[in-house]
Amino acid sequence: MVFLTLSAALPSLRPPPCAKHAADCQRASSSQIAVLYASLLFTSIGTGGTHPCIMAFGADQLELDAGARGRRGRKGPKWSFFNLYFFGIELAKLTAVTVIVYIQENVGWGWGLGVPTIAMFAAVVAFVSGYSMYVKMPPAGSPLVRLAQVAAAAFKKRKAVMPEPSRLYEDKVLDAGISTTGRLLHTDQLKFFDKAAIITDGDVLPSGEPKLWRLSTVHRVEELKSILRMLPIWAAGILLVTSASHNSSFAIQQARTMDRDITPHFKIPPASMLIFTNLAMLLTLAFYDRVLVRVLRRFTGHPNGITHLQRAGVGMTIAMLANAVAAVVESRRKSVAAASGMLDAPKGSSLPISVFWLVPQYAIHGVADAFMDVGRMEFLYDQAPESMRSTAAALYWLTMSIGSYLGTLLVTIIHAKTQRSGQWLQDNLNRAKLDSYYWLVFGLQGLNLIYYFVCVRYYTFKPLETVKPEEELELYRGNGNEGDGKKGGTLK
Repeated sequence: MVFLTLSAALPSLRPPPCAKHAADCQRASSSQIAVLYASLLFTSIGTGGTHPCIMAFGADQLELDAGARGRRGRKGPKWSFFNLYFFGIELAKLTAVTVIVYIQENVGWGWGLGVPTIAMFAAVVAFVSGYSMYVKMPPAGSPLVRLAQVAAAAFKKRKAVMPEPSRLYEDKVLDAGISTTGRLLHTDQLKFFDKAAIITDGDVLPSGEPKLWRLSTVHRVEELKSILRMLPIWAAGILLVTSASHNSSFAIQQARTMDRDITPHFKIPPASMLIFTNLAMLLTLAFYDRVLVRVLRRFTGHPNGITHLQRAGVGMTIAMLANAVAAVVESRRKSVAAASGMLDAPKGSSLPISVFWLVPQYAIHGVADAFMDVGRMEFLYDQAPESMRSTAAALYWLTMSIGSYLGTLLVTIIHAKTQRSGQWLQDNLNRAKLDSYYWLVFGLQGLNLIYYFVCVRYYTFKPLETVKPEEELELYRGNGNEGDGKKGGTLK
């Protein structure tokens, strides 16, 4: 962000402004482009490193800490961290598209980028200042290496005969650093990987330590199983991102063709319509956390009102409604264009229909995100092995990337398949069939929702062996960590 701010503020790091009505502007030099690209690269690397870690680390502070306090007779967990997290994210987005954009347009890009840079510096200082107060999970090695070790050991023993589950290898001392809240118990699914825990000749060193590329504990095997069981449900969230990707493309093009007058001297910018998604998500998160959970809890008895998977399913259903509304509104917009004789109106012309017809689809997408995004992240955090919660958060952000790419792929396929019958997606939206595209996405979401329900129906939640209260308190005092209170056996 520092380099990005400097590239906008210092004349030597950017090309000179174009003269008014100039036919040709001076291009940026190689060094100026290099500074810009380097700043974008550092931003991408930093974002990829902080997003998953901050989410899991913050949940550890509130969820684990609250859980142990509850078992010692004080206030119990509320499972509201992810509501707060996404509320903060949406509030930041809202600030970005209002205050920051205003500064950029009216003060300058130097300050427009400088204000977020200063805010990030203050955040780093605040984070470092509170280090001594954090609940910290001690490092226990790369979880990806452990998964690879299990897969390699299982493959090497693929011809071995499976013994009784009670005879599979376990080592509580070895797993102590990655199972402070309890070890994962054996499950009957994905039995192939159980072979990694079969003890054979040569699997153990003379010192008694296992050769981890040949022998894995049941807990480590179940870590891999947990991740694999989560993947089908994780994949169901990809299409939600795809279905909302047009909000920053086609919906903005629709807005450009509509009446955007707020006052005689002010028009709402097309891209600012995203504000309604941000506002709807903020209001829904606040209402859900402060009101709806308490109401639902009376009927379901569940501490969260409904389960994480149910919440995600509600979000996916609402997202379908958003695209149905989008299709109806687009049909209405095109009918107005036809009735007004403006099907071939020049670019920049405004149809006699208010841009606020687009508000419902934007707002419904925001409501859907409040259910779907939080539900998915709570599910990933809850069901991931405790040593892989940042990996689970990374999977969440990976959904965003894959969903966006899938949206691009879907548009490319539609372009290729509709050339002969009339382009669905063309520059002149009045002649296009954008409403058909919305109905297609609606149908794909319906299939995805059925797929999701099937995955949920056959999903097996991870069985966790919890520690006794007195042992957990000792672990907390020794490591600065607290458990999550799931039911199960006691540590033997």
